Amino acid sequence: MLKQLQPYQVLQERRMEELKSDGYLLEHKKSGARIVVLSNEDDNKVFSIGFRTPPSDNTGVPHILEHSVLCGSKKFPAKDSFVELLKGSLNTFLNAMTYPDKTIYPIASRNDHDFHNLMDIYLDAVLNTNIYENEKIFLQEGWNYNLASAEDELTYNGVVYNEMKGAFSSPERVVRRAVLNSLFPDTTYSCESGGIPDEITDLTYQGLLDFHTKYYHPSNSYIYLYGDMDMEEKLKWLDEAYLNQYDRIVTDSEIGLQQAFSERVDVVKTYSAGSTESEVDNSFLTYNAVIGTTVDQELNIAFQILQYALLNAPGAVLKQALLDKGIAKEVYGSYDDSLYQPVLTIGLKKSNLESKQVFLDTVNEVLQRVVKEGIDPKALLAGINSYEFNHREADFGRMPKGLIYGFYALQSWLYDDQAPFAHLEANEVFATLRTKMNEGYFERLIEQYLLQNTHTSFVAVTPDKGLNQRKEEALRTRLESYQASLSEAEIAQLVQKTKELADYQNEPSTKEQQQVIPTLSIEDIEPKASTLYQTLRTVEGTTILHHNLYTNGIGYLKLLFDIKEIPQHLLPYAGLLKSVLGYVDTANFTFNELSNEIHIHSGGISASVGASADAKQYNAYRANFEFGAKVLYSKLGFAFDMIKEIILTSRFDDSKRLYEIISQLKGQLQRSLINSGHSAAMGRSSAKHSAVAAFREAVSGIAFYQWLEELQANYEDRKEELATRLQELTGIIFRHENLLVSYTADEKGYEGLEEQVSDLKSKLFTHEVSKEQAVFTAVHHNEGFKSPSEVQYVVQTGNFITKGFRYTGSLRVLQGILSLDYLWTNIRAKGGAYGCMSGFRRNGDSYLASYRDPNLEKTYKVYEDIPQYLKNFKADAREMTRYIIGAIQDLDTPRTPYSEGTFSLECYLSNVTEADLQQERDEVLRTTEADIIDSAALVSAILEQGNRCVVGNEGKIEEQSSLFDETLDLIKY
Repeated sequence: MLKQLQPYQVLQERRMEELKSDGYLLEHKKSGARIVVLSNEDDNKVFSIGFRTPPSDNTGVPHILEHSVLCGSKKFPAKDSFVELLKGSLNTFLNAMTYPDKTIYPIASRNDHDFHNLMDIYLDAVLNTNIYENEKIFLQEGWNYNLASAEDELTYNGVVYNEMKGAFSSPERVVRRAVLNSLFPDTTYSCESGGIPDEITDLTYQGLLDFHTKYYHPSNSYIYLYGDMDMEEKLKWLDEAYLNQYDRIVTDSEIGLQQAFSERVDVVKTYSAGSTESEVDNSFLTYNAVIGTTVDQELNIAFQILQYALLNAPGAVLKQALLDKGIAKEVYGSYDDSLYQPVLTIGLKKSNLESKQVFLDTVNEVLQRVVKEGIDPKALLAGINSYEFNHREADFGRMPKGLIYGFYALQSWLYDDQAPFAHLEANEVFATLRTKMNEGYFERLIEQYLLQNTHTSFVAVTPDKGLNQRKEEALRTRLESYQASLSEAEIAQLVQKTKELADYQNEPSTKEQQQVIPTLSIEDIEPKASTLYQTLRTVEGTTILHHNLYTNGIGYLKLLFDIKEIPQHLLPYAGLLKSVLGYVDTANFTFNELSNEIHIHSGGISASVGASADAKQYNAYRANFEFGAKVLYSKLGFAFDMIKEIILTSRFDDSKRLYEIISQLKGQLQRSLINSGHSAAMGRSSAKHSAVAAFREAVSGIAFYQWLEELQANYEDRKEELATRLQELTGIIFRHENLLVSYTADEKGYEGLEEQVSDLKSKLFTHEVSKEQAVFTAVHHNEGFKSPSEVQYVVQTGNFITKGFRYTGSLRVLQGILSLDYLWTNIRAKGGAYGCMSGFRRNGDSYLASYRDPNLEKTYKVYEDIPQYLKNFKADAREMTRYIIGAIQDLDTPRTPYSEGTFSLECYLSNVTEADLQQERDEVLRTTEADIIDSAALVSAILEQGNRCVVGNEGKIEEQSSLFDETLDLIKY
């Protein structure tokens, strides 16, 4: 029970058994701040402060402000307090997010002292930001004119400017923006909160300040506290340190509702396609409908289930009908509930504008039929069970569940001050929907919101091959014209401002400014490394790794089949097989029935292919084809039965279905290569010198994508061979001698596992097969992959083991120093890239990478200068402590039972023991300034190997083609 605290009014209190939490809604009397408290026994504590920040234009002012306020404040004036926290905090989450109508600043930590420090720094950052004192923060984070000398060409630069150039290089981002513009022309959702690059440069410094003055006030705030802490003490501190300094004001930030349309709106836009991409079969067609408001929890969940049953499940009725029409290679559904008025989208990818009427008619016909005949009850039940399983499991990976609950609260709280708890409990809703599904409820929703609803739009986004080049030329002309219009004095002023900004970026915060940021001590750090939950058991010669953990009745099963010795020519087929198994017919189920059966009785069954590098033997690795399943203990037998059904009886003779899978997989990979070009380039570059990276490249990287492109382009000639290869591969992979079992559950959950493993082994293939280990040959071949992107992803890789160095925990500290100090300053702050990173792995494979980077050659020069930076490295005891704490934070990321089991399994596969983990931790804790200086030789050895790969803008890559042995088109078809 939370006591009545004088500065606050308790408006609501509520016990939430599903979350094992006591919830409170409070209002701070003086400032008008809104506060939600969820008090419970979770030691991973969460705090966030958010503001309603509706944009009125496309300059990206909410986004630029989100970046800018974290660059120093009144109490903590270090010029990049956010980075200082990343360097030296035990946070379990630290970030800031701009949404279409709100901006949120969340933090999480398990350490009480650290948690309080993070709260203090974040509150001061948002309420007492230094942006009023220093325009250079805006110039760096938003946009600036860059002119190093009067003779140079004038350009734009800025972190958010380049981030959004990268974001809008994705056609999916262009589609989403066009959809929101079409449906909400009169509300804030017609404006891009992230910023449209061509309009970001319209934002003035004063405009940024005005936005902060208007919206960043406690009266417009949403404050959230979650976890095991003294809530009364935290609320008292919050009042005394910050809130009582403010008087309540009226802020006009209400999110308005779009008046419904009387008829559908039709819109056609374009996106930039690569020069080698076809303009045929490359358009996006979407049908979009506004669905009530997000405050209505039951409606919200019901439409997520409808999306699954109609569009997302394999063989879903509307999805399959559209695929059968042959008007698109991909069909998708999305339900966007991050808006006050959610939007359901039915979409086609790889289509043509000429298919508009067939698309719309098919959607209408299928929905009419579904309303008349009823939705497949098994599809609805599978959707309900799938979402309910995820809700009860509350496993959000690296995101603390308390953080996600805070996001859930804002889904209703932002639009209704009295409804912060509307989305936090859902068990009753799932129970209600199980009953209503038999009463025509879902069919009535389709009729009301999809068939009779006129607040809809048709949006097509078509490819334009020359768009990027025309935009670049128009920008160049615009800047040349502006530069030519300037007087000598004005030119000199721009040069001076460019220099002043560079000086600001080069000048580190003073010792006094840095020392104001509170820090922990080495004594605050747990000296003991992670425990590995690895009870090894054996069943008839097969190893079982039992990760004995409390899992709330859920068993996490992984069946791993060693594929190290499959013939090399079959490797890409293995990459495809993981996407085929479970999505084609089997002996007893159609693929649609199989999906429904799995999701009715489990949390899902999936297949993947991966490889783990041996930590102690250079270029040795284990490669696995893995089946994973999440089931209640009582359903363990069901999981084994389904996996046996899939691996032993899957049919590969349906060439139409295989083509659908290939098209969908190719589209997913293409999006990944463009949006995560740094990952693609790292994999490609590493594959030239690393056996494990070469394997991954063959089954999931650029090489695999190229193979898939050729397969799709020549499908009619290769479909029979494909079916034969896939069948051959199952017989090579799914054999008892290849099997390793990993199971995360407590002792009760383990009961019966060994009998299931024994039965599975007796059913696996036994016929004689030829085995052949892939041969890896290192090759030096630098590549630039041209993509329809406005920015670059610039990578350099190498291996230090081959040069006589060994892995030590100090390399984790080095990684933080490079990523958050040297690279951050030179590539992000000065270079304008959105991201930068480095890594040094146990097997010696290492990388340097940039993300959404406007530069190319300049970035390689930054990499080249790292050894000199390290030779001159200086850090006092306090600074070294912060770097060490940052490295420990990465080691101590909280793990759910599932991720704990996965971590223990990965250590087993990589030949890493608890002793190795302890040694690494000890080495991190003992890292000195001298260790970092000595690492210059190791980094030099990596750089001397000269392994480079870039994914990015085709014009930029061609201009600087001398950096590569070959330049290629990333996407051909």
